[in-house]
Amino acid sequence: MRILITGATGLVGQQIVKSCHRDNIAVNYLTTSKLKIKNDDNYKGFYWNIKTQEIDSNCFKNVDAIIHLAGATVSKRWTPEYKEKIISSRVKGAQLLVNALKGESHSIKQIVSASGISIYPDSLVNYYDESFKELNKSFLGDVVKAWEHSVEAFKTVNIAVSKIRIGLVLAKNGGALPQMLKPIKYGVGAAFGNGKQWQSWIHIQDLADMFLYVLKNGLIGVYNGVAPNPVTNKELTKTIAKVVKRPLILPNIPKFLMKIMMGEMHVLLFDSQRVSSNKIEKQGFYFKYHHLKPALEDILLI
Repeated sequence: MRILITGATGLVGQQIVKSCHRDNIAVNYLTTSKLKIKNDDNYKGFYWNIKTQEIDSNCFKNVDAIIHLAGATVSKRWTPEYKEKIISSRVKGAQLLVNALKGESHSIKQIVSASGISIYPDSLVNYYDESFKELNKSFLGDVVKAWEHSVEAFKTVNIAVSKIRIGLVLAKNGGALPQMLKPIKYGVGAAFGNGKQWQSWIHIQDLADMFLYVLKNGLIGVYNGVAPNPVTNKELTKTIAKVVKRPLILPNIPKFLMKIMMGEMHVLLFDSQRVSSNKIEKQGFYFKYHHLKPALEDILLI
């Protein structure tokens, strides 16, 4: 099996590449830097440029499936220009792939695209599964809607579409966890707001394995990329502190303060989505990290 991965050098992409090589799956990857192109049998790089809509179509050769992760980070201040980049990097990336495949003879059967749980509305009481129809009206909700809609175009080139709505990814060397850990280690950690907002998290290894499980089993449609046991922000903060043996002595950080510091982007810390993993579990996927404390211990104590 050979998979084409966009965003292969990002946090999730790197873990998926490791899981592919563990399972003897060859990887083609797309990169915007010609200096990052490698040409090993099981790890081949190809150039693309989303802005100019340029792509080396050799990337599709002998490929059975695509994992689409590419998109500008949302963890950077949301100026009007950067908000446009967040959306266009996701939408135009999918468009470039689809346009390159039109009229081409290809062996690709399925695409599994990253998506986000930000598509679900902010709520302290709802418990969301993939069938929930009401959409988040925030900027992040708009991003995910545009992202998911753009991936539907792969059906026009006879490729089955799957989407994984990713929650808070717990990883040692990137994402939110190192940023949350830093103040806790220095004794100035605290929950955000009232701390009651839900955080639907997933260990990065489980997430990588989920992408491959969806591919290997030909699972079509939308799946939530979250672990079975979401926690509140307060519980997440307390558990991180407990694992690294640091006290939490400060009061919670007020929402208005983070809004002043981060602008519209503060919703990353305060939006609440309690999300179900039942659908993927019913398909036979097993989470190695069901509960938060063992997941954090694996990441922070190695």
